[in-house]
Amino acid sequence: MERLLCIWFGAGLLRPAPGTWGSAVAVALGLQLHRIGHFPLLAVATIAVTATGFWAVARHTKGMTDPDRSEIVIDEVAGQWIALLFPSFGFWMMGLPTDSFPYPGWVAAFLFFRLFDIWKPGVIGRADRRHDAKGVMMDDLWAGLFAGIATMIAAAAFHIPMML
Repeated sequence: MERLLCIWFGAGLLRPAPGTWGSAVAVALGLQLHRIGHFPLLAVATIAVTATGFWAVARHTKGMTDPDRSEIVIDEVAGQWIALLFPSFGFWMMGLPTDSFPYPGWVAAFLFFRLFDIWKPGVIGRADRRHDAKGVMMDDLWAGLFAGIATMIAAAAFHIPMML
């Protein structure tokens, strides 16, 4: 069961670039969660997948010398959903209907997440260099946070001049 969760039901087995595939699957699922229950459901799902990820990765990788295996993508799912939470919250606060998640928001969250997950600046890189199960999850959670913030900065940079 832990392996199935770690590879996110097979998404981590897709090649090339399983992390990107895992993120793409996470975006598709995240958009569906948003449409079903808006920001609150996506937030609850993000907390659940994050907690599950810490548990599953620790169990699945126990005894492995390098637990950060490319097929493990539950960390990408958790991080990508954190990035999606930012625009989801904004749309929820604006009162947009649940079936509305304008594409610039989720595209930016995806691109920024992949950027920070690959680049690994600062605290993201430190978490990645832990080489343990906690580090597998933490680098993507930080990347999701950075991506969410970058998504909102990009939205503000685009929208504020339009309002002036």
